[in-house]
Amino acid sequence: MSLENLFAQLDGQLTGEEAKLPPVEMWDPEYCGEMDLIIKANGEWFYNGTPFKRLRLVKLLASVLKKENDDYFLVTPVEKIKINVEDAPFVLTQWQWQDESHQRMMVATHLGDEFILGKEHPVMLNEHDEPYVIVRRNLQAKVHRNVYYQWLEQATEQHTSDSTALVIKSDGVQFVIGRYQE
Repeated sequence: MSLENLFAQLDGQLTGEEAKLPPVEMWDPEYCGEMDLIIKANGEWFYNGTPFKRLRLVKLLASVLKKENDDYFLVTPVEKIKINVEDAPFVLTQWQWQDESHQRMMVATHLGDEFILGKEHPVMLNEHDEPYVIVRRNLQAKVHRNVYYQWLEQATEQHTSDSTALVIKSDGVQFVIGRYQE
């Protein structure tokens, strides 16, 4: 499967800001092998060692990204191609309070996905206590270090018997964004 064939199948998918994401969770195409496409830990996309320069193409490919177990695939209704992801396919790079009362936090990825941090888009810590956010389906965004440091300034402490959790709250949901030992 070539990148050109994949683009031809996806032609017209994302045409405007209000474009809907394809229903990849409903597609179960035949596996077609691997492609030399990698999403680096910093969110950059590379094909055959060359970085993508056009954001629109990256957004198009990201719209058909699917995760199964620990593997990532680009899928169309008729093909499924495995790609490599170093860490998470997205990076959370921006945030702001949506209202003056600081009740809802609006966040955004490096590809422009925007959503409210909350029950549908929770913060989770990995095994190294690094924060990640669910963007869509089961695809995660790693929280960029700058965002993380800004969140630490917003966080409150909650003490337990063996550690202190650093907590932020958005849309009525409380999230642990880090811990330290007492």
